[in-house]
Amino acid sequence: MITAERYHDISCGHRVVGHENKCRFLHGHNYRITFILSSLELDMVGRVLDFGVIKSLLCEWLETEWDHKMLIWEHDPMRTDLMKISPESVRLVPFNPTAENMAKYLCEEIAPDQLAGTGTVLVKCTVSETRKCSASYDIKSK
Repeated sequence: MITAERYHDISCGHRVVGHENKCRFLHGHNYRITFILSSLELDMVGRVLDFGVIKSLLCEWLETEWDHKMLIWEHDPMRTDLMKISPESVRLVPFNPTAENMAKYLCEEIAPDQLAGTGTVLVKCTVSETRKCSASYDIKSK
């Protein structure tokens, strides 16, 4: 399998509902999100997908939707109060915003729409919260 890989850095906040330690509090990270795409065949130039196209389809989605936002689970008991304080900075998401859930959501929900018509698939996504801590979702293990 031939793959193309691109990462993008964003800053955003979250809190993990039910976390037993300090991640239950509002906080943020400088995330590095790595996308790995695959295709059954290379294009006429010899690429899975041009890196600029990956940027425009996936990285720019991150910039618009998650960068400098607070990712708050739609079932978080604090969501109503947070929305009152700063509705423009809160993004309600359908998952508890762990790195694992973020990677899975990007692979299963966002990438299929964003990559439609390109002949490529997002086969793996890694969400790094710090240089020491990351989580990956691989569609092969689905």
